[in-house]
Amino acid sequence: MDRPSKRRRLSPVEDDSVSFASASDSELDNKKTSPVQPRHVESDGDTRPPQDVPVVSRIKAKQLRTTNIEEYPASAPQTLPSAIHSSLDEANSTFATLGVDPWLIASLSRLAIKQPTRIQSASIPEILAGRDCIGGSRTGSGKTVAFTVPILQQWARDPSGIFAVVLTPTRELALQIYEQISAIGARQGVKVCLVTGGADMRNQALELSRRPHIVIATPGRLADHVENSGEETIKGLHRVKYLIMDEADRLLATGKGSMLPHIQTSFSALPPSANRQTCLFTATVTPEIRALKSQLQPPNKPPLFITEIDTDSLAIPPTLRQTYQLVNVVHKEKYLHILLLTPANLEKSTIIFCNRTTTANLLEYMLRILDHRVTALHSALEHSLRVSNLARFRARAARILVATDVAARGLDIPDVGLVINYDLPRNPDDYIHRVGRTARAGRKGACISLVGQRDVELVKGIEARVGRGMEAYAEEKVSVEGRVVREALNVVGDAKREALLAIEEGRNVQGRRGRKMVKRSKT
Repeated sequence: MDRPSKRRRLSPVEDDSVSFASASDSELDNKKTSPVQPRHVESDGDTRPPQDVPVVSRIKAKQLRTTNIEEYPASAPQTLPSAIHSSLDEANSTFATLGVDPWLIASLSRLAIKQPTRIQSASIPEILAGRDCIGGSRTGSGKTVAFTVPILQQWARDPSGIFAVVLTPTRELALQIYEQISAIGARQGVKVCLVTGGADMRNQALELSRRPHIVIATPGRLADHVENSGEETIKGLHRVKYLIMDEADRLLATGKGSMLPHIQTSFSALPPSANRQTCLFTATVTPEIRALKSQLQPPNKPPLFITEIDTDSLAIPPTLRQTYQLVNVVHKEKYLHILLLTPANLEKSTIIFCNRTTTANLLEYMLRILDHRVTALHSALEHSLRVSNLARFRARAARILVATDVAARGLDIPDVGLVINYDLPRNPDDYIHRVGRTARAGRKGACISLVGQRDVELVKGIEARVGRGMEAYAEEKVSVEGRVVREALNVVGDAKREALLAIEEGRNVQGRRGRKMVKRSKT
């Protein structure tokens, strides 16, 4: 008996000629009531759909919306602040016109440096041509890039040993230049060595002996290596091709605290001036700088190139507002506390400048007791604290930086909104460097100078130097003197006594006791 063959179950198929994506509700109702058409069956028992019925996907196609560009208004052209336009060189609008190599232009572009400033346009071609240079330009005008670009371009074409030495007066400025040169030359593998005080000399000596391409140094520590680290360490300095002196007015200053003895010791390890290029850059052209103009050049070298851009007419940024606050010197700290708390200044990142480290130290202790977010930067601090405190201020972990003039030169902290001169500087050029920490790159900034009864002549000298007068500090609906009397006399007086006691007991700003007592300072 033959076993009956198993018949396949035929599934009813709806008419796919109308997709669900486009079918209306009435069409779907008609399809439910219409008779079901069976599949076409061939003679061999196989089933397949009729060839004339297309198979249409039942997944609804995603509707792509085409955007018409005209729907969006054209964005307004980006305009730079007038302060930046005053520094930019419109005649040479790109670095390519200055003869800069493409790889350097690409590196600068990645750092958002796309148009040269006037000091860069004037200096870069001349340094590339082999001329010694003296460049003067106001703070924040891009002097670091002006000497970094030609050094890296010439080094990339002929890399050798220690190619350049850059001398700066402060550790913080040396660290900043180190970071900038490393960033610009990162793609080419440039090796930069930082030689400053406060760090381990043995590690620095080992790094110098490995012949880095560029050395960033302070004169004191470099002279220490020349005298004590041995010939094998400093041998690479004998073939240096570029010597850069940044903030040359401070490096060449005479009198108390002069760096000239250390500079002369450092020069003894470098090639003579006839066998190297020497470039000096400064924001204030002093008599010591002007005296170099009359020196004769070696016969085998091109003539000295000198450029001064806006050193007199724009000694301070045009977007800076200069003000003064008359104070009684006995209550100077009270005025400072109130000025930091006014509505206009409460959120601003602020640098307070003092003339002495003891004053800066006392203000840091006192302001911390008064619940201000404060840190300090001065020469009495250890190197690690100086670096970490500056990093905290850059990151805005601390809103206020109490500093001496070590923070007045070269530091580029773009978001500083207020500079307070707790002590007026004795030299008007130091005032220019101090207030240059704010109102950078076209931003607005303010400066408040606390003026006592004996500071009037200093104010007149500063106004004559910068070519602009100061105006009395005024803020809408704020009476500084009234708030001092109502809110600050007792509170600040108690905080000052507590700060003096903590310093005398050897406690740090966190309140931890040190190993020994320290003598109370007279302020």
